[in-house]
Amino acid sequence: MQPLIWERRPEGLRAPALICAFEGWNDAANAASTALDFLGEAFDARRFAAIDPEEFYDFQATRPTVRLSEGRYRELTWPETVFREAHAPRAARDLILLSGDEPSHRWRTYCGLIVDLAEAMGIQLVVTLGALLADVPHTRPVDITGIASDDAMAERLGLGEANYEGPSGITGVLHGACAEAGIPSASLWATVPHYVAAAPNPKAALALVRKVEGLVGVTVDASELESATTEYERQVDRAVQSDPDVQAFVERLEAAASDVPPFFDPDDVSGDQIAREFQRFLRQRGSDE
Repeated sequence: MQPLIWERRPEGLRAPALICAFEGWNDAANAASTALDFLGEAFDARRFAAIDPEEFYDFQATRPTVRLSEGRYRELTWPETVFREAHAPRAARDLILLSGDEPSHRWRTYCGLIVDLAEAMGIQLVVTLGALLADVPHTRPVDITGIASDDAMAERLGLGEANYEGPSGITGVLHGACAEAGIPSASLWATVPHYVAAAPNPKAALALVRKVEGLVGVTVDASELESATTEYERQVDRAVQSDPDVQAFVERLEAAASDVPPFFDPDDVSGDQIAREFQRFLRQRGSDE
């Protein structure tokens, strides 16, 4: 069986862009996958293809899940990469959405399959979404950094300079494969506060959605994400204000973001300690809210 499985061939897609999000290393606080799922729901995206997981996943690291159906039948669901088509009638182009866990093996072959599908579907632009943990306060607007395959695209998007060098995730390998195939691509990354990494971050997801809108020329009603962002900020504010150490740590991050001298000695408390205490606080409140 071929690893790229076509369930049907979409028709009538106009100048499609491929938007990708991978869960795992590339998806801090689930921001990237949340943004992609929101786009899928907004455009009523429909599945049309998948990549069989057998050759690409370590099933001890990314395990299949079992569900009971009618209390008897055990339904087994394997990790997979799914492609969905999304028609945007009010925009100049349509979308193809790729979602899945970051694979464990054979990244070059895996990305080659994605490029094969992109070429078969006439993809004109590939965009990957990611989120990374950073020393940023939750009170500030979400920074979006990234790279693009040409300077004009990067300048038009107003992307902050991406200066990261080091180990790469599957998104970096995919951009390399796109470059070899001559397919324009862009990589968008949202920064999320590391001290609240365990909680899904709709604020970062919203920032990614807005950046995608500007890049591919589509618009969505994001009121649901906006409401979730307001609630997220309220909950995190409440948690921060309940602990003087956490509040002081956030003030330090705010001062650093404003290039203002911090209000206290940064050696007084470590970020890792704050993160542990913050997550403990959220778990304790989980039964109440």
